[in-house]
Amino acid sequence: MRMRRMLSGVAALGTVAALAVAVQAPAQARQPGGGCTLGTPGNPVQHVIYLQFDNVHLTRDNPNVPSDLEQMPHLLNFLTNQGTLDANHHTPLIAHTGTDILTSLTGKYGSNMGQPISNSYRYYKPDGTSATGVSFAYWTDGVYDPATATPTDTTPTMTTQAGKIAPAPWAAYTKAGCDFGAVATANTVLENNKIDLPKVFGAGSPEVAEGNANPSLATTDFVGIGVHCAAGSARCAGTGARPDVLPDEPGGYTGYNGLFGAKYVNPVISPSGPVKSISGATIADPQGNPGFPGFDGMSADNTLGYVASMQEAGVPVTYGYISDAHDRHPSGPAYGPGEAGYVQALTSYDNAFAGFFDRLAKDGITTKNTLFVVTADENDHFVGGAASPASCDGVTTPCTYSQIGEINANSRGLLATQQNVTTPYQVHSDSAPNFYLDGNPAATDPKTRAFEKAVSKLTAVNPITGRTDQFATYFADPVEMKLLHMVTGDPLRTPTFTTFADPNYFVYAGASNCNSPCVALGPGFAWNHGAFAPDINKTFLGIAGPGVRHLGTTDGIWSDHTDIRPTMLSLLRLRDPYTHDGRVLFELMHRVPHGLNSGDVQQLAETFKQLDASVGDFAAATLTSSTTGIVSDSASDATYTASEARLTALGNARDQLAAQILTLLDNVEFHGGQVDHHIAKSLDDQANHLIHLAQHPDLPLT
Repeated sequence: MRMRRMLSGVAALGTVAALAVAVQAPAQARQPGGGCTLGTPGNPVQHVIYLQFDNVHLTRDNPNVPSDLEQMPHLLNFLTNQGTLDANHHTPLIAHTGTDILTSLTGKYGSNMGQPISNSYRYYKPDGTSATGVSFAYWTDGVYDPATATPTDTTPTMTTQAGKIAPAPWAAYTKAGCDFGAVATANTVLENNKIDLPKVFGAGSPEVAEGNANPSLATTDFVGIGVHCAAGSARCAGTGARPDVLPDEPGGYTGYNGLFGAKYVNPVISPSGPVKSISGATIADPQGNPGFPGFDGMSADNTLGYVASMQEAGVPVTYGYISDAHDRHPSGPAYGPGEAGYVQALTSYDNAFAGFFDRLAKDGITTKNTLFVVTADENDHFVGGAASPASCDGVTTPCTYSQIGEINANSRGLLATQQNVTTPYQVHSDSAPNFYLDGNPAATDPKTRAFEKAVSKLTAVNPITGRTDQFATYFADPVEMKLLHMVTGDPLRTPTFTTFADPNYFVYAGASNCNSPCVALGPGFAWNHGAFAPDINKTFLGIAGPGVRHLGTTDGIWSDHTDIRPTMLSLLRLRDPYTHDGRVLFELMHRVPHGLNSGDVQQLAETFKQLDASVGDFAAATLTSSTTGIVSDSASDATYTASEARLTALGNARDQLAAQILTLLDNVEFHGGQVDHHIAKSLDDQANHLIHLAQHPDLPLT
């Protein structure tokens, strides 16, 4: 749920260097002139529709209850009958709404776009304590700290390793002459009145005055909806248009305007009156004001209504966010799989997609001329008791649950009562909690090591099963977090360490006692994410349109969120001015450059994902090794010291090799060259060797 989480030296190196001469430098971003030209002459694309769900599942959470997508057959059948549904698609880390959507939009892991920890994060202040930053902030915003108007961390929210604002996902489209519509899509729209309105509209503007007088109405009017226009677009030449400022955009970004908020977008895309949902209702806030209904109000009916209206008004590229269906929006306890309210919500989502596809078809917007991309940020892990009756399927027999709710664990209270530890710290509350010890001690500091070991010994009596659990499953300090793509260009954001808890648990730092239960069922929320767990980290990617093969549902393509952006741009024949962290999923395409068709390159691309992905084989193995080292209690901390040295060496080798493979794949894709068999085989062998070394920590690094 979006808003709740917001508030709350290896031998292979020598060969890698020797092969560098075989790879060209990345080409410059394509800058076509005039009009919106996408795709190739053989596969022209006139429309792009990108939709990302918040926690909507392809797999079943209860084996008897059809999954979310199974209960949305109009969407499921559209993707499987007209394109490909990759059932082996994965998240980055941590698996949270902010991180996952922003990774999908950019093709970059959180380490390279600034948000590996979300939907909020912490940063160190000059006094050594830590404060909260919010992940959901407009693309060019600095750190947004709701507790202070002047955060001490001055880096951008969306920060690169160089400390610059990460390239914006709409720029490739607008530079190609295409207007870009954003419907509640993270950080591409205004997110926070207090910081965004003065920046976009000016300190003395009527918009700021409205924000001060009526913050709720200002949210309806200015947050959540936007259009980023191509240079010279008439759509952004009228009332309400403001300069679309991207000060760090590679190659510059001047002469572009945008429409920010429904107050200015609605008249352009729906001049006859308020924008309607697919079912025909006026899209409005809870008070009945037409405009943005809030992020939790972006049901399929509302989001698809906005997307269709934008497309019909001539905005050819539209990105939309769809809220989850398993929470009782706008507030209230969560549903369990197969509960009547959950099934009803999914039925309404299915009806919305049925109407959406019918409406688009009447507009002539089909897979013959439109690239459709549909995915989810991550899966959620359901926390609750057994369903009743045991045979319920939700659709014909509703399910009920006597126990629903994540298990809240107060780490501060448990540390004080179980381990007699009262070291000052804060935690980013999560099922992947990040610990920030006051004073920002080094990983090797005795205070850090003692604290990590104490956390590893904490236990909790599970209120659902009655069993005693050790809820801290995996440990990662900055060495391992770097391997997992979680260390950003802002050193103030790096936590002392991260744990990946049992996915049933939500870990927070409360009172340093257990006068109130330190472990209790939290009935308001029952769907956990963030943890390193298969049912959270595995989701889906659906893609259909010109140039896309019709493979139906397949689990034969291992992919993650970083692969979405490069695959889309390859189909559209656009180019970003940076190298993505993912690779083009050319297995999904009808026509691929000859050099990518060879078995050698196919094998290399597949191995690359297991080497570099946050939840690939290499990452899983190193996280296990990291945990073993961190929780160890050997004399002079020898086990930990040796583990850190090994992980550092493996990480350095991985980073160099991954960069070489990415550059090779990138240049073959865009230059159509041929990869030498021996080079591809050598790179693949090296990648497999590094994975093998990670999986066998007893082997020497030779």
